[in-house]
Amino acid sequence: MSPPEPESASEPSAQHAEALPAVAPQLRALRRRAALTLEAAARAAGLSPGYLSRLETGQRQPSLPMLLALARVYGTTVSELLGETVADRDAVVRAADMEPTRAGGWTYWQAGASGRGMQALRVHVPYGSQGDVVRVHPGEEWLHVLRGRLRLRLGDTTDLLGPGDSAHFDSLTPHRIAAQDADGVELLFVHTLLQSPTATLCLGPTPSETGETP
Repeated sequence: MSPPEPESASEPSAQHAEALPAVAPQLRALRRRAALTLEAAARAAGLSPGYLSRLETGQRQPSLPMLLALARVYGTTVSELLGETVADRDAVVRAADMEPTRAGGWTYWQAGASGRGMQALRVHVPYGSQGDVVRVHPGEEWLHVLRGRLRLRLGDTTDLLGPGDSAHFDSLTPHRIAAQDADGVELLFVHTLLQSPTATLCLGPTPSETGETP
């Protein structure tokens, strides 16, 4: 657990605080939309739970670095945190604009626009990563193997998928994915969990690191 942040280092000046909209209700709403507990969100953003609670109740005003950190955690933008209107999204995502993100040995690239009803990722799963982690959560998932072989367990059934193979399933079915080969496997991955950041999906931490929103 992180210690409380010093007010002098974490809060904007009085002038900047007055310029900020009332973001407290938006912060809480977006955390709940992301299905994160106060403790999990604070840990991911590098804050203490008590300090994040004060931000959500309007007792403290967030600095710009805090807004940036929380936007990353909630899978949104600073503009949405501030309640601003989201601009029209570009339908085309260029390969050169796909920045890799790494978590738990996995590498993934955002292959679609944020804030949509579906989220698309290109994913590299290394061999042996999270082979024992079984996921159960609301939503649907679709995956397509681009390179390598994927071992997919759905309920009591295990299948081996090769390049060109796909799977589409209800995420409430207990599932586990793992690379079959030492070179790993590369996938296209689409899910309908707009309310959950990638870190809470199959690509994320173990269930003990998340929880229900209080």
